[in-house]
Amino acid sequence: MADQPDMITDMHDLDFVRLLLAEMHEDLLGKVSRFRQLDDTVSAIGSRQSMIPGGEVAYAAWVEARSSFVHGNFVATVLLSQALAEQMLAAMLIMGLDAEPIPPKIKFSVTLKRCLARGMITKQEADDLKRLMDLRNPLSHHRLIDDPTNLSRRAIDARMPGEEHLRRDANFAISMAVRLMALPMI
Repeated sequence: MADQPDMITDMHDLDFVRLLLAEMHEDLLGKVSRFRQLDDTVSAIGSRQSMIPGGEVAYAAWVEARSSFVHGNFVATVLLSQALAEQMLAAMLIMGLDAEPIPPKIKFSVTLKRCLARGMITKQEADDLKRLMDLRNPLSHHRLIDDPTNLSRRAIDARMPGEEHLRRDANFAISMAVRLMALPMI
């Protein structure tokens, strides 16, 4: 059985190791730079331990958003940061002595309004979270090229590569995730 060739590829494990090492080496300086940036940003929270409301999904979104950011997976960073925001903020609404019931499926815009009304987030944070939502939506839902939120349209209009837009969007998204981690848990 060990001599039987793979039905999908004729590459051997050592070939895959070489490919993985080459991929890991690609943009190594960028990865180091993003890791430093993330470490600096997260250490600004302070030495206190952060509680992540929202359970396993919120925790996984945080861990994977960090990893995606470092490895240059910018679309994933935006999507995961938005998922973290939705999970954390909805969970914060149902925590504590002044908890309030929420619908089984709550829209993010409703979550933001409720969090803002309860003083859990500031107006600026709500505006920034709406911006994060606006960055995520065209990545999750198809937009025609003439839509101003379409990545290709943004690249054409700004005369800037789409990758640069994604990098900037991911920078904003991960910084927003860090800001959420710094929120006081009421």
